[in-house]
Amino acid sequence: MVPFFVQIKCKLGQSYTVANALAEAEIASEIYSTAGHYDLLVKFYVDNDTDIGHFINEKVQVLPGIQDTLTIITFKAFGAK
Repeated sequence: MVPFFVQIKCKLGQSYTVANALAEAEIASEIYSTAGHYDLLVKFYVDNDTDIGHFINEKVQVLPGIQDTLTIITFKAFGAK
């Protein structure tokens, strides 16, 4: 499995709606509300052969209330065994 994070900027007043939609879709591992330029930080895991760009385009960005996303690809989790 490949982990990656997506920061999500929601349309005004839509943060909880988007977070609940992600939770109901059961595609996210963890969902956090955040302060700053983005409203949510979401951790995903996909199979090694999954195209992350297509996954985000087809499963995440289509959810109502999302204005923008920023994807963060990670390399190594330090301290993990």
